[in-house]
Amino acid sequence: MSTVTELSYDAGPTDAPILEETIGANFERIAATFADTDALVDVPTGRSWTYAELDAEINVVARGLMARGIAPGDRVGIWAPNSAEWVIVQFATAKIGAILVNVNPAYRTHELAYVLEQSGLRTLFGATSFRSSDYVAMVAEVRPQMPTLEDVIFFGTEDWVRLREDADPVGADDLAHRLAGLSHHDPINIQYTSGTTGFPKGATLSHRNILNNGYFVTELIRLGAGDRLCIPVPFYHCFGMVMGNLGCTTHGATIVIPAAGFDPAATLRAIASERCTGVYGVPTMFIAMQHHADFATTDLSSLRTGIMAGAVCPVEVMKRCVEDMNMSEVAIAYGMTETSPVSCQTLIDDDLDRRTSSIGRAHPHVEIKIVDPDTGETVPRGEPGEFCTRGYSLMLGYWRDDEKTREAIDPDGWMHTGDLAIMREDGYCNVVGRIKDMVIRGGENIYPREIEEFLHTHPDVEDAQVIGVPDATYGEEICAWIRMKPGREALDAAALREYASNRLAHYKIPRYVHVVDEFPMTVTGKVRKVDMRKDSIELLGLDPS
Repeated sequence: MSTVTELSYDAGPTDAPILEETIGANFERIAATFADTDALVDVPTGRSWTYAELDAEINVVARGLMARGIAPGDRVGIWAPNSAEWVIVQFATAKIGAILVNVNPAYRTHELAYVLEQSGLRTLFGATSFRSSDYVAMVAEVRPQMPTLEDVIFFGTEDWVRLREDADPVGADDLAHRLAGLSHHDPINIQYTSGTTGFPKGATLSHRNILNNGYFVTELIRLGAGDRLCIPVPFYHCFGMVMGNLGCTTHGATIVIPAAGFDPAATLRAIASERCTGVYGVPTMFIAMQHHADFATTDLSSLRTGIMAGAVCPVEVMKRCVEDMNMSEVAIAYGMTETSPVSCQTLIDDDLDRRTSSIGRAHPHVEIKIVDPDTGETVPRGEPGEFCTRGYSLMLGYWRDDEKTREAIDPDGWMHTGDLAIMREDGYCNVVGRIKDMVIRGGENIYPREIEEFLHTHPDVEDAQVIGVPDATYGEEICAWIRMKPGREALDAAALREYASNRLAHYKIPRYVHVVDEFPMTVTGKVRKVDMRKDSIELLGLDPS
């Protein structure tokens, strides 16, 4: 019989105390301590702010929102790629207790409408456009059906100027009184994750959740005042706004924005010009930088650290991070939006094996265990099971969805991730698969059910099943198996892409389409996605590894 010490359970260190303050209070404390240190550098626009200057700018926007009647608990959305304004709004909403709702910049009208309505959004900040997205036109299309949406403020327009002008009647004392009345246990952020029910679920996170996760993530890579962190990962996701922005501001480090969206050349230039000491990314981003024509001639000598997350890191990519990018202290992090996000992380002095074949070990003040998915019993170390975690980082719940919250979090407070993992004897964990049929494409988590629900809106589609298939660039790509309605012409990938292009985020649009008369089924009538994946790999001539 296994002893307790041999079971797949571990708890992270507790020597560094949890921060028991709101995001706004923490930022003001850091800004007072590091007033003249660079807080934010927006490379594309050539703008920068010290901590004192950024605090002043945040206060103007916070007072402007107060003047427009935004109260604690009101939902304020942001639909834009990375920019200085994104960071300012993040901290301004936190100071007044408004719940920031992150809207993926890749969303189209179908997804935008759902998020606006489900969150009860009152004010929306947005870019005017980005890449193929015309945000102004899309907001105009859905706004008539959104009764709660009172105010839309587009960056770089008179909307932003007027908001700042509106701040004048609200005094500094009014803002200080508002901030003092907030609790660090209050919800402050809603992040929508792709849902298995056909629509995203809003993971609701508190000040305490995300402030501490950002703090401990960067504690483990020894980020400190004066360090400069290049953040090419999106702010709308926890990787950018928590591990990046809050990771910097809790330590007096500098947020460096290389571009609105990921661009390998721009990221390399920013690292060199701003003498960045760290950089974040998913493996595909590091691959793109390492394979770029400018890589060999770019001065990366300032780099020391960073984080790779979102997918398993190939050994050769990690070797080049350490040897060619000077990132001797680079770490691997693992988690999910519902856990703020990081639950496991490697340490800066871990060997190459741990940094490439594991997701690290339990984060500070976090418990982890691996359980039998059927019985819920903790399995012995070395045996696969479902990865579960609990601690300060666990979300408050899914916004307005108690049923889904109960499905994800058990009565003892454990978050059931759906990931299959193994805990090694040393406490380090490996993810070996997924109980759910989630697809991870280039670091984006995609649930097939959401795409299946969308495909059912096509007038010629009888039924649809979506799976992930291997891809050398993105890790996985999306393949849709479709049954057509009788007498309808078969769809191909191009036709489906055209149908989905203005309704669905680009990364959710199937790359491959396979029209069939029937799906492989079990004797009990369930679709066998394992067989579909195997058949798709053969039909498409893909490398199954």
